[in-house]
This record gives sequence, structure tokens and C-alpha cells, in this order.
Amino acid sequence: MIALEAEAAAETAAAPPAKRALKQYTLAEVAKHCHRDDAWVIIDERVYDVTRFIDKHPGGVGPMVNLAGKDCTDVFANYHAARIYRTMLPGFLIGEMAPGEIVVWPHVADFRRIRQELLRRGLFETDMGYYRKMFAWHALLWLGGLYLSLGFESCTAHMLGASLIGIFWQQLAGIGHDLGHSGVTHNFYKDHVIGSLLSCVMGLSVGWWKSDHNTHHVVCNAIEHDPNIQLMPVLSITHKCFRQAKFWDSYHKKWVGMDDVAHLLVSYQHLFFYPLMALARWNLYVQGLIYLIAQHDCTHYRKTELAGIGVYFGWVFAVALSMPSWAQAVAWIFVSHGVAGILHVQIVLSHWSMHSYEGRAYTGPDDEWYITTMRTTMNVKTPPLLDFVHIGLQFQIEHHLFPRLPRHNLRIAREMVKEVVEKHFPAGSPECKRLFPLGVAYHEPGFFEGNLEMWRVLKDAAFAARSAKKGEHGFWECAIWEGMNCAG
Repeated sequence: MIALEAEAAAETAAAPPAKRALKQYTLAEVAKHCHRDDAWVIIDERVYDVTRFIDKHPGGVGPMVNLAGKDCTDVFANYHAARIYRTMLPGFLIGEMAPGEIVVWPHVADFRRIRQELLRRGLFETDMGYYRKMFAWHALLWLGGLYLSLGFESCTAHMLGASLIGIFWQQLAGIGHDLGHSGVTHNFYKDHVIGSLLSCVMGLSVGWWKSDHNTHHVVCNAIEHDPNIQLMPVLSITHKCFRQAKFWDSYHKKWVGMDDVAHLLVSYQHLFFYPLMALARWNLYVQGLIYLIAQHDCTHYRKTELAGIGVYFGWVFAVALSMPSWAQAVAWIFVSHGVAGILHVQIVLSHWSMHSYEGRAYTGPDDEWYITTMRTTMNVKTPPLLDFVHIGLQFQIEHHLFPRLPRHNLRIAREMVKEVVEKHFPAGSPECKRLFPLGVAYHEPGFFEGNLEMWRVLKDAAFAARSAKKGEHGFWECAIWEGMNCAG
């Protein structure tokens, strides 16, 4: 149990003597320690050397490497339980920030007050009644899909059953997402175990998802670092990917360039995007299995997930092969997975039409945690009655700001966040434009309007690709299926 060993090691680490004066550092000095083998972070104006903990970090290596050398106060607070401050941080303390180095901007103070208000009102606590209702709803979808698929002889019933199974997978992904953020029981191990067990009906690796998704949260829409937009050679959301012949993909650890295949596919991505989403679930299977097999030394509950995925494919193909003809069997597979593709559209909708950037964020007041989140993330305007359809993905702004907040309380947080944004970033304010030239806004289009915005972004990037210079890399150095990863 890597996480248990990590926590035990941290708790027993020798903390610096409480009364000795701590060495003081400047932001420039801390910024030099920004590598995997030399990683310092700032939390509440104290400096921690977390180098020896990176490979044991339960949330994966990516978030820590991408935040090394930076002020992580708000990121840390919103990703960890309060006990972590007490049980784990002291063993890594090496100093404190020099006076005047850390400036808390007014908008940051107000965002922090939102978190404190959410805590005061008990909104970080989960309403288990909500999840009991979700369990009943998911069971109804799954059993209904199986009944229609196995209990009737007509092709129409079989395809309706496949559609229900696809909706079941889409809805269940919301539970997997909640569990992956420790947002149900708020216990890392319990939520991870539940998620691993769900692989028998979901077919996806929670371990892989956490590694991918935690990195995405920390470096959202960073071209070189966010795995959710590193989609070459199939897709690209910005012409910035073509500014140079190649760039280093830090998550997949490879060079990415504009080769012949990328030039062809990206140039027409706006035409095949939606059909591609109907197939994207297959890529998640591949990604999860590769992770479980190749990353076994840093994977929690690996055997449980592998066994669960085996059970999953067993029942899925058993149902498909029960069809009266091969044509219906193939159709059942494609219909169920195609309907589940709605999930992939919902995931990418929250980010792809928003601001993307090169390098890493959190370098100054104009791209700190809250500002970067507002620029790279949008909500989807939805009536409360349809909240269950969007499985929490309609409140991605609040979710990215407060990832441990239970899904059923995100709508409450939405009102608080909107109030702070309107207070500090009024539309058309000259002062706001001076301080934040890239703009800050609470963006919340409707579902279809958001899809249109995203499609236009894909179209613009496609036309930019047609005139882009080719890089130095061939097809086999960046296989097509790697570009289909739309998990968020």
C-alpha cells in the first residue's frame, strides 16, 4: 500500500525543532527547486522540500512536479483534508518565506472566504441519501438495459437495451469521478476501493484516471502538460500547438510535432469530432490496462481493478454474443458505446473553448490558482431538474476550485463564486483590464451554445493546421489512439 507507507513515513519523519528559527527564502530562491529530483513548495508562507515524497504521492507524480517551486497554498488547501497539515507537512518543513514575499490579493482572500463558509455550513460533508438515490437510479438503468437486451427477441428492444447500458455507463462515470476525488466518504482508501470495485460494471481503471485527472486539474489547458488536451496527432484545440516544429509532452514523456498524419487529421477535426467521441471509450480501456500493467509499482488496488475489468468484459461480451445474429451483436456493442460517448463531449466541453497557454501557470498574481481556473474552465447553464443528466460536469468552475466539495453542493457554491467574480472582475472595468489583460469572467453558456463554441475552436485550429509547418516526427512516434484520450 504505497499511500499508507507514504503517510506512515511522513508521520514518522523527524520534524524540525519547533523553537528553532526557520531559514527564510525568497520566491526566486524557491523557484529554482522546480524539478522531480529537487522539489520545494510553498504552503501558507512556509517552505517544504517534498522531493523524497514525489514518487509516493497518492495523487500521482504529475501534480507535484508541475507545482514544484511555486506557492501551492490554495491548491493544497482545496485538495487535502485538514489532518494532512498536522500529520504530513511537518516532516518536510525546511524554512519560511521572507517578509513581504507573499502578497494575498483581495480576490484570493474572498475565494478563501468561500471555502471557509462552505466548511462552516458543513457543505463538504456528503449527503449519503443522495448517493442511495443514485444507486437506485443506476441499478434501474443497468437492470433495465440487461432486461431489454436479454428478455426480448426484437432488434428494437435489443438496441434500446444497448442505449440504456450506454446511459448507465455515462451516469456511472459521475460516481467514478466523485470517488476519484475522495468526494463520497472523504476517505482516500475507502473511495478508491469502491471505485476499484465498480470497475466490474464500469470497465475503467480508477488508478489510471486519478493519475491523469489530478494532473489535468493542476495544469488545466497547459499545452505541454495537461494530458486532456495533448491529443495530437488526432485533435488540437489551439494553433499554439503549431508555433514550433515540436514540443515536449511532459505527461506522456514524448516529443509531439506536426507530422503527415497530424496535418491530415487535425485539418478536418471539426468534421469527425463527434463521431470520434462515439469511439473514445475504447481508448479509455486501453489507457487503463496499459497503466495497470506498466505502472504496477505505483498503482493502488491493481489486482482488484484487473479482476473487475475482466468481469466487466465478461458480461459485456456475453450480452453481445447472446444476440440472434453477428450483425446485432456488433450493433449492440457500437450503440452502447456510442451512447456512452455523450460523456466525452460533456468532459471536453468545460475546457476546450476556454483559454489555453504554454508553459506552467502560477507564476504571478495574474495567473495564480483562482485566476487560471476561471480562464480555463466554464460551466454549462442547466436547470436544477436536469442536474443529474450532467453528473456534476455542468459546475466545472466550482469543481475545479473546490474538488473535494460533494457534487450535490456545487450549485450552492456557484452562487458564491459568481458573486466574487462579479465583485472583483466587473465586465468592462479599465482597472480589471489593466491588472488582468487576458480577461477573467464567469462563463456559463447553455449546452448547445457551448458545443457551438467548442466546434468553432476546433474549426479554427483545423484551418490553422492546414498552413502549419510539419515537424520531425512520424506516425509511429505518436500513435492515433493516444490522441483519443478525452477523460476529464
